[in-house]
Amino acid sequence: MKKTIFSKAIAILGSIAMLAGAAACGQSNDSTKATTDGNGLKKVTFMLSWAPDTNHIGVYVAKNKGYFKQVGLDVDIVAVAQAGAEQAVNNGMADFALSNLTNAGMYTTKGAKIKQVMQVQQKPSAIWCSLASNKDIKSPKDFDGKTFATFGSNESDAVIRRMIQTDGGKGEFDKVTVGTSTFQTLSSGKADFGGFYATWEGVQASMYGPKLNCFTEPDYGVPGNADTIGIITSNKTISSNPTLVRKFVQATKKGYEYAYSHPDDAAAILVKEAPDANLKLDFVKKSMKTIVNGQYWGDPAKIKDGSFTFGTNDTAGAQKYFDFLAEENAYTDSHDKVIHTAPVAKDISTDEFLK
Repeated sequence: MKKTIFSKAIAILGSIAMLAGAAACGQSNDSTKATTDGNGLKKVTFMLSWAPDTNHIGVYVAKNKGYFKQVGLDVDIVAVAQAGAEQAVNNGMADFALSNLTNAGMYTTKGAKIKQVMQVQQKPSAIWCSLASNKDIKSPKDFDGKTFATFGSNESDAVIRRMIQTDGGKGEFDKVTVGTSTFQTLSSGKADFGGFYATWEGVQASMYGPKLNCFTEPDYGVPGNADTIGIITSNKTISSNPTLVRKFVQATKKGYEYAYSHPDDAAAILVKEAPDANLKLDFVKKSMKTIVNGQYWGDPAKIKDGSFTFGTNDTAGAQKYFDFLAEENAYTDSHDKVIHTAPVAKDISTDEFLK
């Protein structure tokens, strides 16, 4: 099971303090250097943001189909660093990574210089669930007084509190830190509810169990788009090597577009290209079917007629969510002091490399 984005914020507090330190040590995979392989291709590092899954699928497709080679790139897909992909990109340890605008915003409030250059997911996929066997929970207000399986982030606390209150509850709950997986924590009885993604764990639960009873953020008062999943790089790379960024974004965009149009073939590519993940083909196919049917990556009709450019950053949706988090005191600086001003989505994203 993948490591969810909900776990990312717990790494932010510990890793940001290391941002300047690692860079000062000179441990850098500087994108401005003309490092090439034996075939004359520019070597580039893309870092996963958790275990390989369908959020990463376009990068695997782009590599498998030769889209990167066509633009002169040799892309190495690497496992996520312990401190997080965002820190690795900020310090130059990776050229690109999968993240989202929410995480980019969290990191920039603590001093990181990163930017999202392409947004894959265009609407929220987070689901907040109890086991279907737990008959005490029928809607979010029933989370009141129950135990939340959390990864420790202020963000998820704010979301759960708002959902409960919107549904008529007080917004008060206990918490337990997830040690293995949220599924196991709920099944063991150590917690009553937790966070998942409809496009991955939701599919897992429907195929293999345990069955879940789930609620979505937009239905219960959480504004904007929390799941603006996309590709990030450093401000330094953008300014010093925009040609590299454009090549990577264009090839990656092509990979995701192929996956959106050929979901079954893309699923087979992911299973083949990420053998260590031990992914089941039927499961990955159903995940992609969920993405396509739910139009999570955008309306195919609008993509086809050109009224929507695949990969466009949803800065309006992201800003609404940022402002909500700021209202809920979810932002802190590198000294863990609450910041009341939200990040500006337009400042930490750009669409300039999509065309």
